Amino acid sequence: MPREASPRSYLMCPPRHFKVTYSINPWMDPAKPVDLRLALTQWEDLHDRYRALGHTVSLLDPHPDLPDMVFAANGATVIDGRVLGARFAHPERTGEAEAHLAWFRTHGYRDIREPIHVNEGEGDFAVTASYLLAGRGFRSSPLSHDEAQEFFGRPVIGLDLIDPRYYHLDTALCVLDDTADEIMYYPGAFSPGSRSVLARLFPDALVATEPDAAALGLNAVSDGLHVLLPQAASGLYEPLRERGFEPLGMDLGELLKGGGSVKCCTQELRP
Repeated sequence: MPREASPRSYLMCPPRHFKVTYSINPWMDPAKPVDLRLALTQWEDLHDRYRALGHTVSLLDPHPDLPDMVFAANGATVIDGRVLGARFAHPERTGEAEAHLAWFRTHGYRDIREPIHVNEGEGDFAVTASYLLAGRGFRSSPLSHDEAQEFFGRPVIGLDLIDPRYYHLDTALCVLDDTADEIMYYPGAFSPGSRSVLARLFPDALVATEPDAAALGLNAVSDGLHVLLPQAASGLYEPLRERGFEPLGMDLGELLKGGGSVKCCTQELRP
C-alpha cells in the first residue's frame, strides 16, 4: 500500500541568538565560530519545507540569554493535546522550560504538567503507535519515565544510551510511521539489553550504519511519507526509498555545531 503523508503541527524557534559559548555535549566546541546568518538561512529552509509539504508551523520567540532555544524539540512532549513540560539537566538551558510552558498557556493548552523529574522533551521521548520510547543515560532521569507513563497513560519503554555522541534518544532513533510502529535506529548508541528490546519490539526496523548515525542522520522527522533528514546521511536515502518513503536531505550544518539537526529543531504538537 502506498504511503501517505499526514498533516502535522510543529513548534519551532528561529536561531536569532544561536551561538556556542559552552559545551554540554560532544558536538559543541566554543572554539568553532557559528555563522549566524547561515544558521538562520538553514533553519528557514527547514521551516519553509514543512510549510510547502502542507504542515502547520507555529513559532516560539527566542530569548537572547538562551542560545539553544532553536532546539525546540527539547522543550516539551505533546500527546493528545496534553503537555508534559521539560526539566533540563544543565543550568544553561533551564530557562527554556518556562518559555515553552508560557507559550502553551497562551495558546489555549489546558492540560499541562510541570515535571518533577529531569526530562528533555522529545529529545528523549519518541511516540510510536503502541509505545512511548524513552531515552536515559546522559540527560533524562529514569524517574521521568514513570511520570510520563502516568500522565499520558501510554506504556513507556526505557532505553539506555551509552555513547555520549548520542546523548538524546532523538539522535539515535527516529519514528518513521507512528501508525505502524515503524522506526529506524543505530544499535551502537544503545546498551546490549536495549538493543535486544528494540530488536524484539521492532524486528523490521531500518538499522542505520555508523557513518549515517555520526552525521546525525537519525535526527530526522517523518510525516509518514516524507523523511526530512541531514543531507550528509546519504546512506539512508536508498533504504528509505525501498520502504516507500521519500527522503528529503536538509543542510543544517551550522546548527550541528550545537549538537542538533532536523528533529532537534522540531517539536510536534500532537492533537
